[in-house]
Amino acid sequence: MEKKKVTVPLVCHGHSRPVVDLFYSPITPDGFFLISASKDSTPMLRNGETGDWIGTFEGHKGAIWSSCLDTKALRAASASADFSAKLWDALTGDELHSFEHKHIVRACAFSDDTHFLLTGGVEKILRIFDLNRLDAQPRLVDNSPGSIRTVAWLHSDQMILSSCTDTNGVRLWDLRSGKIVQTLETKSPVTSAEVSQDGHYITTADGSTVKFWDANHFGLVKSYDMPCNVESASLEPKQGNKFIAGGEDMWVHIFDFHTGEELGCNKGHHGPVHCVRFSPGGESYASGSEDGTIRIWQTGPVTHEETGVLPVNEPSGKVKAVADEVARKIETDKATEA
Repeated sequence: MEKKKVTVPLVCHGHSRPVVDLFYSPITPDGFFLISASKDSTPMLRNGETGDWIGTFEGHKGAIWSSCLDTKALRAASASADFSAKLWDALTGDELHSFEHKHIVRACAFSDDTHFLLTGGVEKILRIFDLNRLDAQPRLVDNSPGSIRTVAWLHSDQMILSSCTDTNGVRLWDLRSGKIVQTLETKSPVTSAEVSQDGHYITTADGSTVKFWDANHFGLVKSYDMPCNVESASLEPKQGNKFIAGGEDMWVHIFDFHTGEELGCNKGHHGPVHCVRFSPGGESYASGSEDGTIRIWQTGPVTHEETGVLPVNEPSGKVKAVADEVARKIETDKATEA
């Protein structure tokens, strides 16, 4: 039998429901971190390099649709179906504040300067909360044409972008005027929008298409048709020469940024892939799935000789030990740990 090289991921268990959002922190003096949002109502923080579980943020009463970390990875935020967004101490796991909304919150993002938190959801209103004055009323940016699915900051926090669940395109808002200044036109609703680490590109996934936009002039740079409907895409942050996409076929695809050629395909998830993100150094990338697992894949040549059974379906001993520790801690004390 011909032996075939396959990539073996780290498999991170712990969530009991689908994983719907992933976010990597920038590289900090303590390394970099990965936070995951799941329909099980508990965001989880992990070591971004090893996937080792660090802690679980407990307090929401509904599905978590989005979670993020600030630039120093000192605070976390989460957006939930329980009509709230919460601010957390990422070191202790303590809840610092709960921002109440009037409907499901689908997206959240820290400003680059870490002073503000942006949220959006079913209410069709973008809210900007001042994290230096937690009890102050938020600034409201409304007139979104539909229920908000994704949000992000760009241009040194002078602009924000948002996409909608049921409306095509990405809207760019100038915060000085509070008005939409540009719309990136797509043929389907945008399910993923990522601003590249260098601020040059906006990567979007809509239907079966991944597009790259100039983040300064907002022109379309590249558009590639995917082998299936994809829910998420991410651009490699250092060289910018490849991107990943995941969706309904349960695979994580790797493509050449310049040509669109498929460079590889990672199999292992047992349900649709809801989110993919590159780590801040580009040496690995993570995928989250309907199957409740997170898989961390090495960008480099970490391979295993296939002998008839794909090893990617089973966690490594190290990660399984962490998962067992998570289960034991949750079972014994239900306490938030960091």
